[in-house]
Amino acid sequence: MSPNNKKKLNLIRIKLDKLDNKLLSLIKHRTGLVKEVLKLKEFKKEIVDQKRINFILNKIKGKSKKLKIDPKITNRIWKNMIWSYIDYERRNFKKK
Repeated sequence: MSPNNKKKLNLIRIKLDKLDNKLLSLIKHRTGLVKEVLKLKEFKKEIVDQKRINFILNKIKGKSKKLKIDPKITNRIWKNMIWSYIDYERRNFKKK
């Protein structure tokens, strides 16, 4: 890689790092909302709502296409996020 391209790469990586920090802040906010949702659930079986999952994934697919983002990327990200939060809810569910 040329020195000029290395410099460009480093600048792009700095931008990616800043964006990652913003994503972490959004994830923290989302986690807070998931905690609120979890407090409302009375039974562990309420944690997985396949109808809601399908709705979300279809909505993200449509928005991705509209924004010209590869839907395979966003689908994979959202599936991982959804199942990560399902795991979180299962680990933190407290029967009332």
